[in-house]
Amino acid sequence: MSEQTPTEAPRQARPYTKIVNRTNASVPVYGFGFIGALVYFIQHATTFGMGVLGVLKAIVWPALLIYKVLEMLKF
Repeated sequence: MSEQTPTEAPRQARPYTKIVNRTNASVPVYGFGFIGALVYFIQHATTFGMGVLGVLKAIVWPALLIYKVLEMLKF
């Protein structure tokens, strides 16, 4: 008895794909805005609690900004 091994089809070369590095340009803008807001809120804090609140405000400032803009535009 002869054992038959399945024949493998020859592998075809994969088409050349270009690797594209897609960076998000808004990340540095948010980072600079966060640092600026953090410095602003920390400088104007009179107590430790206000400083902590300032850090939290610095984190969410883009959401507050968009909310105020949409509120002004009455959407």
